[in-house]
Amino acid sequence: MPPNLPMSKTLLIRHARVLVTMDAARREIADGAIFMRDHVIEQVGASADLPQSADEVIDATDHVVMPGLINTHHHMYQSLTRVIPEAQNGELFNWLTNLYPIWANLTPAMVHVSSLTAMAELMLSGCTTSSDHLYIYPNGCKLDDSIEAAEKIGIRFHAARGSMSVGQSNGGLPPDSVVEREPAILKDTQRLIETYHDAERYAMLRIVVAPCSPFSVSRDLMRESSSLARHYGVSLHTHLAENANDIAYSREKFNMTPAQYAESCGWVGPDVWHAHCVQLDEEGIYLFARSGTGIAHCPCSNMRLGSGIAPIRKMLDAGVAVGLGVDGCASNDSGHMLGEVRQAMLLQRVGFGPDAMTARQALEMATLGGAKVLNRDDIGALVPGMAADVVLFDLRQIGFAGALHDPVAALVFCTPANVAYSIINGRVVVREGTCTTVELGVVRERQNLLALELAQAAR
Repeated sequence: MPPNLPMSKTLLIRHARVLVTMDAARREIADGAIFMRDHVIEQVGASADLPQSADEVIDATDHVVMPGLINTHHHMYQSLTRVIPEAQNGELFNWLTNLYPIWANLTPAMVHVSSLTAMAELMLSGCTTSSDHLYIYPNGCKLDDSIEAAEKIGIRFHAARGSMSVGQSNGGLPPDSVVEREPAILKDTQRLIETYHDAERYAMLRIVVAPCSPFSVSRDLMRESSSLARHYGVSLHTHLAENANDIAYSREKFNMTPAQYAESCGWVGPDVWHAHCVQLDEEGIYLFARSGTGIAHCPCSNMRLGSGIAPIRKMLDAGVAVGLGVDGCASNDSGHMLGEVRQAMLLQRVGFGPDAMTARQALEMATLGGAKVLNRDDIGALVPGMAADVVLFDLRQIGFAGALHDPVAALVFCTPANVAYSIINGRVVVREGTCTTVELGVVRERQNLLALELAQAAR
C-alpha cells in the first residue's frame, strides 16, 4: 500500500436467521452473511462461505438482515406539530389552512431539531435513506438547517428544496405571509445545488427541486423548476392528485387533470416523482408507466386525511415505479418506516382484495422501489458493489413470538419493530437499539420545548 493512505475498514455481519438480499433472484439466505469494506458491500452469501474475520464482527443470530428501507416523502418540520388540536380532523385543504398560521412561526432552530427528531425515528424503524420536502421558509429558515441535521445524525439524505409562491390573494391555498417570490426561490435552489449536491455513486447528500404543489405555485415556476433541475441533472418532486379537492382545483384552474398538467409543465420522466397520486386516473397511470415517472405512496397520511386509497396494485401492474413515504409528522403522526410498509400492504387489501399485496411486495416497494423512485442504482439491495446500508431486526421480541414460520413476512404482519442495528454507508449508526450519533434524550427535550413554543406563538 502506498504510504500515508488510510487503511480500509471492514465489517462482517454473520449467522443471520435470514438475509434478505433483494437481488435479481430475490434470494433469502439462511445463516447468511455480508462483508463490507468501508462504505461498499463486497461479499454476500452463506456465513461459511464468507471471510471469518473483520475489523468489526456483528453476530446476527436470531435476526433478519435486510437492505435499509428508503423513505421517499416526508415533511420533517411537521414533527413539531404532531396531533396538534387544530389539525386532528379534516381533509387536506382544511388541515393545511389550520396549520399554515402555526408553521409561519418556524425558526431555524426548530427546523434543525425537528429534522433530527424525524431522522432518528426513521433510522430506528429501519430507514437508511430519506427524502425530505421542506417548502416553508419563514424567519430565516433554510434547507441548510435540515442538511446540517442529516450530516450530524448520519442518514443518507435527499433534501428537497420546496417552495410556495401563490398565496390566497392570487387564488392559492397558503396565506400570503408564507409564500416567496419566484426569482428568490430559483436563486436559492441553484445555490443549494451548487453548494451541496453530490451526483457521485454512494452520495450521502443530494438536492431535489421541489415546488410544493399545483395549488401553491405558478405554472411558470413549475416549468422553470424543471428546466433548472435538468440543467443540473437533479431530480424533481412535488405533490399531485392527493384528494378530490386537488382534482377539482386542477380542473378549475388549468382545465386539465393533474397528470395532464404535470406533463404540460415537463414534470414526467425517470428524474421525477410525485407524492400521493391517490386520485391519479387511468390515463395518468399509463403516462407515468410509459415515462418512468415515480410515485411516493403514503398510506397512513392518506388514511388520516380521508384522501382515499391509491390504486398501487394497478400502478405496479402497469409498470409504475412506486416507493413508500411516511409523509409529514402532522398528517402521519408516526414516522415509523416499517409501520408504513405494514400499512401499505393492509390498505391495498382493503381496497383491492386480500391478495392485492404480499408482505414481500410491500418490502420491495420500501427498498428497490424507493431506490428507483429516487433515481438511484446504489441502494435498495444487498449485492456486491452496492452501498453498505444494512438493517438488522431482532426476532426475539415478544411481538414475533409464534411468528417464526416465516421471519421475513413476520416483519410486516406483526407489530412494527425497531432495529437492533443500522449500518449506513458502512457506519454503525444504531447499535443494540440505541442511536450512536446523537444523544436522543437531549434532542427529545429540545424538540418538546420548541414544539410548545411554536404552538403558543400562534395563539
